[in-house]
Amino acid sequence: MDILTACLRLALTEGIGPVSGRQLLAAFRQPEDIFRASTDALQRAGLNAPQIAAIRHDPPDDAMATARDWASNPAHHLLALGDPRYPPRLASLHDAPLVLYVIGDTDVLHTPQLAIVGSRKPSRSAADTARAFAASLATAGLTITSGMALGIDGEAHRGCLEANGLTVGVAATGLDSIYPARHRELAHQIVAQGAMISEYPLGTRVNPAYFTRRNRLISGLSAGTLVVEAAIRSGSLTTAKHATEQGREVMAIPGSIHNPLARGCHQLIRQGAKLVETADDVLEELAGQLGPLHFPPNTAANAPAASNDHTAAEQLDPQYAALLDCLDFTPQAVDQLVACCQLPAQEVASMLLILELQGLAASAGANRYIRCK
Repeated sequence: MDILTACLRLALTEGIGPVSGRQLLAAFRQPEDIFRASTDALQRAGLNAPQIAAIRHDPPDDAMATARDWASNPAHHLLALGDPRYPPRLASLHDAPLVLYVIGDTDVLHTPQLAIVGSRKPSRSAADTARAFAASLATAGLTITSGMALGIDGEAHRGCLEANGLTVGVAATGLDSIYPARHRELAHQIVAQGAMISEYPLGTRVNPAYFTRRNRLISGLSAGTLVVEAAIRSGSLTTAKHATEQGREVMAIPGSIHNPLARGCHQLIRQGAKLVETADDVLEELAGQLGPLHFPPNTAANAPAASNDHTAAEQLDPQYAALLDCLDFTPQAVDQLVACCQLPAQEVASMLLILELQGLAASAGANRYIRCK
């Protein structure tokens, strides 16, 4: 029995997880010995009675066959723990998956990776920041890894793709389905410029618990995790927690004290995460693990930081300039802006649309707006 067959069989056995599976592989000289071992031997390897009973019953033949058939596609790969293609950073974890399902280029799993995570419903400025940071850091040679979710995850992948960088998407379902469905096209782009991976068998559908478990893979693949925007209860904080436990770097971008979506980042910074304002800050933090990383010549290393390009603002009509002065980097209601610039509400609404088109303002939802530059 080869190691892939053994790992796949263990991974498909109910009650056998990454930790107990790894214990079994370490306890027996040959993989096939696991499945013919005595009850005493299995108990000594750390299994309980239900796990031993599960080992005695082969997983459904169709599940094994489905996985093998899926892997017959040249773009599909099954990587068992111990396979030289298995990502080394992930393999070092005590709870590394026994089998990884991969679509795309397995070589990308051996490149230096940075996880970028955050809110599923970010502010416009945070979404832009995630995209800009991902693009900038991709040019420095970092592979951008995230969870393909709506919001910051998706923006990080897109920013990397736009910079022609490498990116890894970590799914919380089987790779025979895409979640969320609206990211189907994004998933195809990720595969074309990197890889999608999952530890979950084909046919696994959405389950909230799987997302939390998936997050340890995002951090585990990466040298560090950058949280762009997160509320106190954000799932991205679990990714940061995993990163800390795994000995990876944790970084966070601060936000307004009035923005509830920034409180998770502020909490991380209070707990010791590196405060990040520019892409250079990220490279500096990762240098200890990855060695010096550099931006190519003529690349704006600090592009994700607040822009210094005020040309558009300087050319504004006086009334538009006055409205822009009333705007802040903290969301403000239209009523506040009307009172500030002393113009009719309808006119202010029209002017805000123009400022949005010029990239100077953005809607923050609930009839509120923020300044972008």
